[in-house]
Amino acid sequence: MKEKFQMLFDKLRQTPGLFGNKKAAKGASITYQVIWNLTLLFIILAVIGSAFAGGLGAGYFASLVKDEPIRSYASMKKDIYDYEETSQIYFANNVYLGKLRTDLEREEVKLDEVSEHLINAVVATEDEYFYEHDGVVPKAIMRALFQEVTNSSVQSGGSTLTQQLIKNQILTNEVSFERKAKEILLALRLEKFFDKKEILEAYLNVSTFGRNASGRNIAGVEAAAKGIFGVSAKELTLPQAAFIAGLPQSPFGYTPFTREGTVKENLEPGFSRMKTVLKRMYDDGKIDQKQYEEALAYDLTKDFTTPSESPLEKYPYLTYEIEERAVNIMTKILAKNDGYEEQDLKEDDELREEYRTLADRTIRQNGFQIHSTINKDIYDKMQQVKNNYPYYGPDKPETIKDPETGEDKQIMEPVEVGAILIENKTGKIISFVGGRDHKREQLNHATSALRQNGSTMKPLLVYAPAMELGKAAPGTTLPDVPLYLSPGLNRPWPKNYTNTYSGLVSARQALKHSYNVPAVKLYKDIVGQRPAAYLEKMGFTSLIGPDYTNLSTSIGSLEYGVTVEENTNAFTTFANGGKFIDAYMIEKITDKDGNIIFQNKSEPVDVFSPQTAYLTIDMMRDVINSGTATSIKSRLKFSSDWAGKTGTGTEFIDAWFVASNPNVTFGIWSGYDTPKSLKAPGPLSYSLRNNYLWADLMNAAYDVAPDLVDPSDSFKMPGGIVRRSFCAISGLLPSEACSKAGLVETDLFNAKFVPTKVDDSLGNGKLVRIGDKKYMALDSTPQEFTEPGMVINPDYIQKLFGIKANLSTLIPNKERWKSILTSADQLKDNGKAPAAPSIKASGQTITWGAHPEKDVIGYRVYSGGKKVATIKAGSSLNYKAGSGSIHVTAVDIAGKESASSNVVEIGKKTEEEKPKEEKPKEEKPKEEKPKEEKPKDPPPAEEKPDAEKPSEPGEGEETN
Repeated sequence: MKEKFQMLFDKLRQTPGLFGNKKAAKGASITYQVIWNLTLLFIILAVIGSAFAGGLGAGYFASLVKDEPIRSYASMKKDIYDYEETSQIYFANNVYLGKLRTDLEREEVKLDEVSEHLINAVVATEDEYFYEHDGVVPKAIMRALFQEVTNSSVQSGGSTLTQQLIKNQILTNEVSFERKAKEILLALRLEKFFDKKEILEAYLNVSTFGRNASGRNIAGVEAAAKGIFGVSAKELTLPQAAFIAGLPQSPFGYTPFTREGTVKENLEPGFSRMKTVLKRMYDDGKIDQKQYEEALAYDLTKDFTTPSESPLEKYPYLTYEIEERAVNIMTKILAKNDGYEEQDLKEDDELREEYRTLADRTIRQNGFQIHSTINKDIYDKMQQVKNNYPYYGPDKPETIKDPETGEDKQIMEPVEVGAILIENKTGKIISFVGGRDHKREQLNHATSALRQNGSTMKPLLVYAPAMELGKAAPGTTLPDVPLYLSPGLNRPWPKNYTNTYSGLVSARQALKHSYNVPAVKLYKDIVGQRPAAYLEKMGFTSLIGPDYTNLSTSIGSLEYGVTVEENTNAFTTFANGGKFIDAYMIEKITDKDGNIIFQNKSEPVDVFSPQTAYLTIDMMRDVINSGTATSIKSRLKFSSDWAGKTGTGTEFIDAWFVASNPNVTFGIWSGYDTPKSLKAPGPLSYSLRNNYLWADLMNAAYDVAPDLVDPSDSFKMPGGIVRRSFCAISGLLPSEACSKAGLVETDLFNAKFVPTKVDDSLGNGKLVRIGDKKYMALDSTPQEFTEPGMVINPDYIQKLFGIKANLSTLIPNKERWKSILTSADQLKDNGKAPAAPSIKASGQTITWGAHPEKDVIGYRVYSGGKKVATIKAGSSLNYKAGSGSIHVTAVDIAGKESASSNVVEIGKKTEEEKPKEEKPKEEKPKEEKPKEEKPKDPPPAEEKPDAEKPSEPGEGEETN
């Protein structure tokens, strides 16, 4: 360098006139030396300064990134591809339902599935040197640094696409030199590990793009293309691609849609940004003049898509239910991965909440595919039936607090409904009805609402456990009489729906007509063996201490209640031969690569023997065939082998019906959210309204899937069940006396618990009747007023039932029981002869009124001093007599006879009644009186059978 400088100086010195003399030349030489030395000094200082500045900068840079770990390829790959992707939910059979609720909707897309226009637009707009740089552009960084230092108001981008990806996926949006230094370092490292296509694909999936046409936040070009223009990213046109490529700079400033899902009034910012993108594409040579001008002139507003209905809007009950169950599943999975058991979560509320929060975020943001068991067509049809059903009953007033004013206000509450359909052998929840209107009430009445299950509890907690324990069979005799079964209550409890009683009934009959007293009495006999433990095995989750001991539990009065799902699921136990299979709605969960995260596995629980299960099914068949649910038979379009049970809550606040056939079990509940009576005027009772809706919903399922809900098979009887005869009085083997009384019945028994003792409760006797009442005859009772009967030993009843009751109420008011007596059926003799009756005649018929004395059992009719008829009390009190003098006496239970009644003459005319005769001119001979014929005794008056009085509850009606 010095030589070049010297040559330049020599050339100047030789220039004529420049240095005119030697002195000037010498001065120039000195000047040269000074200049050279100064130049050399400045160069040295510049180099030293630059080195110092570079070292200082490098040191500062090193200090900024000293805490940044050296990331491996695997670590960086996980980070850049770890973006939130909206999870999707499906009906059964892989039928798409929609996306889970999330703050940011995103769909992953591969680079080869993205429009070339969009790729070019993004690169031209965000990083024109993307394919040339190694992660950073020094010139851009220096420019950005200068603007930062000088606080320039004009900001130009200093970040490449690689840096933006690092910022979004690994670092934060913090504005600092430290963050920028780390960004540069990681960008260089990322470019070393990944090719340009991988980086660009990740960027396109990460970036945010404002809102879609439904007002929901979106990220990733696939969600942007579908949400803004209704097309896939592959199908984007040039103007559409340019519009989307411009959005990341200001997603919510440029987005065309409002939060409410309407098109903004001012679209100019977004369109202006689109024009900028097109210009850069043109300048970069990605489009030609014609494409540029056509895109600028294109009316993009006509391409904006319309709002799409989200699954939450169309299927709110279902969407929320799937979300909840998926989160519960993921909570257990995440906790298990960290070494916790399910029991740990139950016992530690904070731990459970921690993992639930983590699970909720995990299930929403990882692009999972959640497959449910819900049959879309059945579900849709059931919602239509629910929406159009006309017989729910009236809305009723309810007072609530106004959330805004805090004052009381009155609203009208409608009858709500919850129903669920479960496949027996798998536990799959095929469909459900969560409620009538999710906007009015968000509670899922099928899966979450706890209610008293009324008499649907009886087969679950009373009859099946009693048969399992060998304490009952379908033919077991139970008392349906007023009993004092509630300690401290000075009145009979429980009551039947009709407040009437049926006496001795079989367990089958008691369940068929839903009598409460027999159920509670049988439960009292087994409650010490904790039959509520069977409910635990069948999936009841809300039981607490009193539910195991309170007798009212047997008729559905639980402390908290049970859901429709749990109650219905429990009934599947009988259909499954005594095995409980927990119902489920989530079939499987897979990640975005198709790997199975969760797969449901049913694990049957042994609850009852196959024999107990079948006997319960067989008893519940009668409920539908001739009991409280007969109404559904005429309502259904099809006829399966159904077995079920109706139920009513206390004070008529809940109506239930659950029934199974060999394939499915369907349960329904209806009631008000704020408990109040379902009774209301109208042509249909509350229970019929509930049962009819059950039938209509089942018809809807049948229309869609007849093979599923209407199997041709019937419930199969397992081995170990026999048919045996028994005495209806005791449930024991028939005695000769029982056979003679006509009280032998036949039913099914578990072969292990067939009765072995012979009934010895009956003895021969005689009875008398007064109207529809019967009494034991005394030794002195005249035989003419008696008939054969059978007497029940009262000690036997006490021993059999362990109760003290009015024994006369034990005998059912049915014809075949009319000859059965108890020691209580005694008529007290008043100790004196009856008063004489009073009679009168009309033509040849004599009549008299009922005797006022209660011990009178009949009457004797006399003609001419001789008894001609015996009339029993309670029969028609009249007698058609022949000619003669007639009188009647009354006879009491002890055989004492009253004095004669007044006498009436039959067949004799008085003098006034004789016709007047003219006196004969000649005396005629006297006519001989005809001999009076002795009237024949007529046969005893024929007894009319007493009409059988109904004593059973009306169809579908029972209460607890």
